[in-house]
Amino acid sequence: MTKAEVITKISDKTGIQKDDVTQAIEAFFKVVKDSMSEGENIYVRGFGSFINKKRAKKIARNISKNTAIVIDEHYIPAFKPSKVFVEKIKNSKKIKQLAPQD
Repeated sequence: MTKAEVITKISDKTGIQKDDVTQAIEAFFKVVKDSMSEGENIYVRGFGSFINKKRAKKIARNISKNTAIVIDEHYIPAFKPSKVFVEKIKNSKKIKQLAPQD
């Protein structure tokens, strides 16, 4: 599902105009990006957490040049779903139907 499809679905369910929904969604994304870039994590009860995950310093290999490269410690954005969210997905009959059968 694309962002445009999400906006349309929210607009249809709430009766709010698409332009207003678009502004709200864009504002949410901006707040998430700005907050996380300042080192703040975002916790949405019943949905999940947007967190900064720490990656340790490591040595990688450049195979084509046969050299070692040091990758410094850094942070990456990550999403951790809540238990409620995970359970909803686990118990979804639709997903079980879509899953390949062995």
